[in-house]
Amino acid sequence: MTTVAAPVEDAREEDVPRPITANPGLPDRIFLAWAKGSGAFVLVVMLGVGGYLAVRASEALSTAGLSFLTTESWNPDGGKGQFGIAAVLVGTLLVGGIAVLLAVPLALGSALYISEYAPRKLRRTLIGMVDLMAAVPSVVYGVWGYKLLQYQLAGVARWLSTWLDWIPLFKVNGVDPNDPLTPPLVYTASSLMAGTVVAFMITPIMCSIMREVFDQAPAGEREGAYALGSTRWGMIRSVVLPFGRGGIIGGTMLGLGRALGETITVYLILSMAFEIQPHVLQTGGSAVAPMIALRYGDSTPFSISALMAAGLALFLLTLVVNFAAAAVVARSRSGASS
Repeated sequence: MTTVAAPVEDAREEDVPRPITANPGLPDRIFLAWAKGSGAFVLVVMLGVGGYLAVRASEALSTAGLSFLTTESWNPDGGKGQFGIAAVLVGTLLVGGIAVLLAVPLALGSALYISEYAPRKLRRTLIGMVDLMAAVPSVVYGVWGYKLLQYQLAGVARWLSTWLDWIPLFKVNGVDPNDPLTPPLVYTASSLMAGTVVAFMITPIMCSIMREVFDQAPAGEREGAYALGSTRWGMIRSVVLPFGRGGIIGGTMLGLGRALGETITVYLILSMAFEIQPHVLQTGGSAVAPMIALRYGDSTPFSISALMAAGLALFLLTLVVNFAAAAVVARSRSGASS
């Protein structure tokens, strides 16, 4: 009796996965077109703003050349070498740095309390309050800081100047901090006061971003940490904070971006001085955005071109900060999962 072997199929054909095709309906196609159009529109607006600033600033930049980045004074009608952004750029970074240094601990602590410690009923109230504070106009913060906060903080500034004047950053030129007759007004209208008010402005935004990321920490890893005998703080330190590192960095950089571009608050508090002022307790300072608001109304056409050049520098600086934050967040675990 003859046995006939069954035909053997080619194994290579079995290893090839079957292609999966999707036939999206009309609502999906409409949503996809809307999403792509929105993204393209945002990109076009950003390029339009940058292009407009570049065109309007071309006259001043061609006249000033590289001295635009190294000159401290601001007198565009005085000719080449009489105007630049060295002083206002340093002042912008100083105010933004102070604001971030003060805001990060407040935002991080508030986000952790709302996310991990607050009772459920209180948590909803706190989230609403934080979101409401983020929506308060900046002029309200500016008036509050100008009329009240900077005078209340004058004693703190005097204490810093008394005990830390050996650090150049906290030294106040021409003032003896040990003299009881020194008026409190000496310590107002400084970079520290402006940065403190801006810190209160950006804290709610940073807190909201951090809290949302902390809430996304995997529940399984939280329960696993508790099962291994971890305390609540141990779970936060080993699970929540590593997972939310991208949110912490992203929220911080977003707050820094807003602090660098803040106008009315810094304009009301800071006494403008077009020189590099590294002393944060010293009255007087400068920043790009309030300088534009101060000089735009009475500027000649060439001066407006110079202001546009300063705005272009601030625009590029903000873009660099935001792109750096996006790159860091995308490489983090929380950013990759979202």
